[in-house]
Parts: sequence; C-alpha cells; structure tokens
Amino acid sequence: MSLTLYGLKNCDTCKKALKALEVAGKVVSFVDIRAEADLSALLPRWLEAAGEDVLINRRSTTWRNLSDEDRMRDPLALLSEHPTLIKRPVIEAGEEVYVGWAKTTEQVLL
Repeated sequence: MSLTLYGLKNCDTCKKALKALEVAGKVVSFVDIRAEADLSALLPRWLEAAGEDVLINRRSTTWRNLSDEDRMRDPLALLSEHPTLIKRPVIEAGEEVYVGWAKTTEQVLL
C-alpha cells in the first residue's frame, strides 16, 4: 500500500516519519501542505477523520500569535488560511488518516 505524507519540508517530525517509513520499505509520496496540497479538498476529510482537536496544532507559534477572535473561527477556514496550524505529519494510508507521528501511528504503519 502506498502512503501519502503531508507536511512541511523543514519539519523535523515530518522528516523523521518519512525516513522511518522509507526504511521500513513503504512507498511514500511527500506533499508540502503549503506549496502543493489542495487543502480545500483535503481538510474536510481530515477534519471528519481526526477532528479539530487532533488536527489543529494548538502548541504552535502560529496558534499563539492568533487573536482570540481568530481562534474561534471555523476550523476549515482557519486551517485553509494558516496551513502551518495543521498538526504534522498527516498521513493517508488508503482510506485511513493518521495525524502526528506518535508510537501508535508508528505501530500501525511500520
């Protein structure tokens, strides 16, 4: 099964996940969420699969710099406007969507 990893080229967690998957012999396509991803098509699916509490990175600098009013906005609009708020990596494996690179994700995908 081929995997698609959505992330940022300079994100250490994305690099770590990509390397681990490739070492495990997985076929992985990397898509930069800022430059290449069609977020208008992807975000609704990711939000449904993972939920906004998982998908929005509330620890990020981008989140901390948002006003309270912006934080209350519709998650789809917020993530479309600020793709760096998306917790990374987002990995699609067939119909499954995994957010972040935690032990549970590693166990399933490796």
